[in-house]
Amino acid sequence: MRKKDFCLEIRSFIITFLLFFILCGFVVTVSFLIFFRSTELPPEEVREAAPITFINILIITIVFVLIDTIRRKITVDRPVKQIKKALKQITKGNFDVRLNTQGINSNFAEIMESINIMTTELSGVETLRTDFIANVSHEMKTPLAVIGNYGTLLQSDSLSDEQRAEYARIITNSTKRLAELMTNILKLNRLENQQIYPQSKEYDLSEQLCQCFLQFETIWEDKKIEIDTDIPENITVNADAELLSLVWNNLFSNAFKFTEKGGTVTVSLSTDEKYTTVKVTDTGCGMTKEVGSHIFEKFYQGDTSHAMQGNGLGLALVKRIMDITGGEISVNSSVGIGSTFAVKLRRNTNGTL
Repeated sequence: MRKKDFCLEIRSFIITFLLFFILCGFVVTVSFLIFFRSTELPPEEVREAAPITFINILIITIVFVLIDTIRRKITVDRPVKQIKKALKQITKGNFDVRLNTQGINSNFAEIMESINIMTTELSGVETLRTDFIANVSHEMKTPLAVIGNYGTLLQSDSLSDEQRAEYARIITNSTKRLAELMTNILKLNRLENQQIYPQSKEYDLSEQLCQCFLQFETIWEDKKIEIDTDIPENITVNADAELLSLVWNNLFSNAFKFTEKGGTVTVSLSTDEKYTTVKVTDTGCGMTKEVGSHIFEKFYQGDTSHAMQGNGLGLALVKRIMDITGGEISVNSSVGIGSTFAVKLRRNTNGTL
């Protein structure tokens, strides 16, 4: 025990003793005065009883103080020390601390349970942070390694023009992938830290979908992908157009990325009394229910041969946008058949989003 803590305990003991002594002395003295007056005892007997009375008061005070000290040690000091010790560990970054609330005063038990909940949450956040850093490092290593390796190969004088062009294309794609990773990390970080707030205004969703879709025209032409669209004209929504454009671009990009040559990509837009729904369907590799249940998590790519084509952040970005705008997103997929992503935007009673 530190000297400071010991001095505080001694001071507390003395103050408690004095308070109890004064209280007991007052009560006993008044009681004796009333008793002696009612019995009309001689003054000599009263004087003889005074020392005994004082000793009794002293004994009673000591007993009460000892009982109160023990009570406070058990009900106050012990949980306070546990809480202080736990908080010191938390400030050092140890989030595995758990406090035992059994046999603890209810008020302190509530505080300790709140600390347990806090450390559990902090432990989860720390795990996510560690995993995030590890995943970012892993995702950066692959394109950097590709760029380095093929950059070295390009220095060879024995390469043909076709080989140089192919290696340059691979380096360019890896650079784009690295840039996309950094862009998505920054966007996701801003969304998760609530640095982006929805700026809603009414706009033409039909036109936005068509414009975003046409950006991938060269891709579907190169892969000879069949396009099927069902987008009625003049469907308007009251939402943040910039945020939703990120949603459509990510969904369209994934659809074309995972659809093989000769496949089909379908986009549909529909409305009812409650929702405006956008569906994006591809005939790609599809995914299992297990993969589908995690597909919106950061860096999750599933166990597919196409995992190297992305960085696992696009759909996490989409999900976060849906969360802050009040929308919903779901996926229905079958392995070897394809996937359908459905975005539901809630409509107001006036017919807008």
